[in-house]
Amino acid sequence: MDSLAKTLNFNHAAENLYVAQSTITYQIKAAEDEIGFKLFERSGKGATLTPAGFQFCMTLRNINQELKDAIEQGQNFARQYREDISIGLSVRTMIHKLPDAMIEFSKQYPDVSVTPKFGAEGRLAAFTSGSLDILFDREENVRRVPDIRIHPFYDCHFYLITKKDDPLARQKVIHLEDLKDRTLMVGGGSPPALRALQDRIVRTYGVKHFNSQNHDTTLTNVAAGKGVCIAPGFLNDFSGEFAWTPVDCEEHISCVLCTHAGENRKSVATFLDILLKLYQE
Repeated sequence: MDSLAKTLNFNHAAENLYVAQSTITYQIKAAEDEIGFKLFERSGKGATLTPAGFQFCMTLRNINQELKDAIEQGQNFARQYREDISIGLSVRTMIHKLPDAMIEFSKQYPDVSVTPKFGAEGRLAAFTSGSLDILFDREENVRRVPDIRIHPFYDCHFYLITKKDDPLARQKVIHLEDLKDRTLMVGGGSPPALRALQDRIVRTYGVKHFNSQNHDTTLTNVAAGKGVCIAPGFLNDFSGEFAWTPVDCEEHISCVLCTHAGENRKSVATFLDILLKLYQE
């Protein structure tokens, strides 16, 4: 089917697959009868995909690629590792020292892999269902989740993000009153502690504010000179594109690592210990 979708010619598809044209014709007809809609329109010049056929073939192509990737990853795992530890977090910068921890861990457990799994949505559900071994999250999100162990990780503080040539970038610390007469980007999925800080700045100092959809949009607006923003330090990618200056405030985010209550593998305990020590130091 995929070969015909690419060539749109029964003869060429048959030649590519080293089968008779009648075999291709029969297989396509059988597939259409089974799924209940036409995949191809036949003509004297060859074949064209129907709209439904185009969507169907694209979906199959994606499924085949995912299957190929899964097989290759499984082969790699089978050759090198006897065990895997999966850790879930929204973005890579949240555990900036994760590569260092993986390197140190591999010295003690060369036959155990560590697989980071990134994504903002569904992490907690994946963890509670057993799809993740370790979860990075805010303490407020997991303190009432049953059957887990919560390991205090680090307190994430807030920073003012500005263009590097902004006068505020020359300061070692930003005091909230420094933001008078500036425009502050707010919103964008800010966690409760950050929203509280944003509200306090706007309410106390009369700072102009501008709603921003998400962090990437906010950074784009900062780069365009539309304003400045306050963000948790774990979003800093250390690219040097912006100035990140500590904000003098009491608000912070308590970040934790979670494991399952029944987790007793020594490898997981060792990896967790390595991560915690890296951040304590």
